Amino acid sequence: MPPFEIVKSPEDLPKQFVVAWNNRNATDLANLFDENAEFVNVVGLWWHNKADIFKAHDYGLKNLFSNSELSIRKVKTKFLSDDIAVVHARLHLEGQTEIKSQTPQARNTIFTFVVQKKKQGWICVSAHNTDIVPGKETNIVKQDNSIEAVDYRKR
Repeated sequence: MPPFEIVKSPEDLPKQFVVAWNNRNATDLANLFDENAEFVNVVGLWWHNKADIFKAHDYGLKNLFSNSELSIRKVKTKFLSDDIAVVHARLHLEGQTEIKSQTPQARNTIFTFVVQKKKQGWICVSAHNTDIVPGKETNIVKQDNSIEAVDYRKR
């Protein structure tokens, strides 16, 4: 898919998100969002408008994900009305920037995009990204305030 274009159907939004990400183009990525869109990332950082979504992704694409590759594994769309849909996308991320001599491994996430049809096409009004942690049921906060994914079936 070429760089930014009008989103013609809800399931195209994650595709264009991936293109913008892989092109390191925070402007195209932010243009997928409404001016007052909400965005929650994998660690719970919450941005409340397009400008903040741009700023966060511009920084992230330059510093945390400058050599990363994002790909789509599965997309599922549920229409709530003719002009509102929820799009779930399972994404795969490789190549996150090394930190403190640690090379991050590939990871999978589930994105939830709430999209609305407007004159200019479909646009995201809310997004939430969640890491997939295989074999785990929930997270616990330990006494040192670190977070550990756990499985209560194995206690």
